[in-house]
Amino acid sequence: MTIEARPTASLDTTTPAPPDTVSLYQEGMIAGVLGALAVAVWFLVLDSLSGRPFWTPTVLGTALFRHGSGLGAADTLPVSFEMVLMFSWIHGMVFAGLGGIAARLLGYVEAHPSAGFGVLLLFVIFQFGFIAVATVFAEPVLRALSAWSILVANLLAAAAMTAFLWRRHPLLRVSP
Repeated sequence: MTIEARPTASLDTTTPAPPDTVSLYQEGMIAGVLGALAVAVWFLVLDSLSGRPFWTPTVLGTALFRHGSGLGAADTLPVSFEMVLMFSWIHGMVFAGLGGIAARLLGYVEAHPSAGFGVLLLFVIFQFGFIAVATVFAEPVLRALSAWSILVANLLAAAAMTAFLWRRHPLLRVSP
């Protein structure tokens, strides 16, 4: 006679997230990276047309990592691939996080269609809030970059993220 002992309790105290939540966050992160890529390509095109490729991420990286040191004469700021890579990494991570939040809100709207207008309004407020905060706290950067190019970049990112998420959720309905 053999006796088989099996543990009755698990030492793992974490409960895994439901697959729907996990896939929502994965979709959101992909959407966020696509949004970041849209912004990066937009500014690469603008910088290339002005004869200074990678200048915008250099300016933004300098503002973020060197606290704006050297932005007094931003027109003469040399392109730094160190700043480009560091800023691009942070930019992609922030957008991946924002995409995850957006996808989670999308999941909520799928279950509660009447909340869709509120989420849309939150997006509009976030866009204008971003411009307002940038105007107040990032004045040296706005002297170097034009506000319209930043606004267009935000709209391109939103369009890329929306297109990706809409293709993944074609039955999404929003009611007021």
